[in-house]
Amino acid sequence: MVFLLKIFLYFVLFSIFFLLFSIDYPYILKLSRTAAITMVTFVVLGTALLSVYGGYAIGKQKSKPIIHSMVLATIITDLITYLEFCIMNASPANNYAFRFAAPEILLLIVVLQVIFIIIWAYVGNYIFFTMNPPEQVCIITSSKKSLNQVLPKIRKYKKQYQVKDIIDYTSEDIYLAIDRNDTVFLYDVPVRERTYLIEYCYDHMKNIYYNPEICDVVAVNAKHVVLDDKSFVSLVIKDLSFEQRFVKRMIDLLLSTLGLIISSPILIISAVAIKICDHGPVFFKQKRATKDGRIFEVYKFRTMKEHVENVSAKEDDDRITSVGKVLRKTRMDELPQIFNILKGDMSIVGPRPEMMENVLKYTRELPEFAYRLRVKAGLTGYAQIVGKYNTSPKDKLFLDLMYIENYSIWLDIKLIFQTLIVFLKTDSTEGFKEQPQIEFVKYDPSKK
Repeated sequence: MVFLLKIFLYFVLFSIFFLLFSIDYPYILKLSRTAAITMVTFVVLGTALLSVYGGYAIGKQKSKPIIHSMVLATIITDLITYLEFCIMNASPANNYAFRFAAPEILLLIVVLQVIFIIIWAYVGNYIFFTMNPPEQVCIITSSKKSLNQVLPKIRKYKKQYQVKDIIDYTSEDIYLAIDRNDTVFLYDVPVRERTYLIEYCYDHMKNIYYNPEICDVVAVNAKHVVLDDKSFVSLVIKDLSFEQRFVKRMIDLLLSTLGLIISSPILIISAVAIKICDHGPVFFKQKRATKDGRIFEVYKFRTMKEHVENVSAKEDDDRITSVGKVLRKTRMDELPQIFNILKGDMSIVGPRPEMMENVLKYTRELPEFAYRLRVKAGLTGYAQIVGKYNTSPKDKLFLDLMYIENYSIWLDIKLIFQTLIVFLKTDSTEGFKEQPQIEFVKYDPSKK
């Protein structure tokens, strides 16, 4: 069913584009070089971008994230295919010079595609969850604090998971709780006990989710090798190769230069707005740490009032100026870091550079935090795309470490494209706030 829904969606998006353009350009549907190349471009590019953004992930994501991903992938595909068509259309048989072909039709195409994507995302999830009831879930954790961190996240996905049991990992009734559920979430369970529980879940065909520890991050790129007749798990610890560093730096220089040219009007308008707002300095400089712990000064647009305490922003923080709220909401306050990238202090993609106070604090609490300094700090990264401003330091750390261990040029390219999704997430810039406390309830075997 999911496969058929996907095929129908992609077919409709393809049809809207080419059928509407065929009104003014009927030869786009006839056997010709222009038609063939344009159609192949639409299909190949669309497939690649849907892979980058996650595609039509009904049953796995809520409808809004699916809409965001599909709309971005479709609009980019439309624009590139449209430009290619305009270029190929500049021929003696059609147009003697390049010109934009019916931009009003392109606008209509995008509008119709977006409307269909919105409808089909909700329809797809409705069909999926009508046919698939939520999984019965057991949460196994170690403390009330840990429970308060994980339970609200799971409860956001009510159609996917229905929490039936919450139990401490030391409870004698833990295996009874596992047996009566479809899925088990293990959160902040010590590695030794977690291993036993995973083996039990695997033996009894239970779905398993668990938060990673360093041993899991280290093993993510491990390979199976056989020496004589003995099996081993092999992990070679290495830095980026010379070729990877060279290509990464070339991408940084190319995109930061292009970004500086394109964003120059925004940079100028933002600078003027900050100056008019309170007549204070436009830029904010702060010492941050990058690869191997080297200290540099990061550049940002100033979003807070002058002479205030420099700590992480909270929700409804009165230190943030009116202009600063807009810049933070749109992430435009980060644009001056393009100069850091050009200087070589930062990369386009990498772990976000933390304030030195936070580096010292987090390293004391999480010694593994130092591992994220094995690569150059970045303007965007995995933790910034899937996380939020108020994501916990530990969760950000493991997202950054997963990026480092899975590094490839293709991964960088994917993350650059996925950064666009951040601008559509309404909760990505929310500040820190107190979370409601949830009572820790142990499993009651008499409960029906």
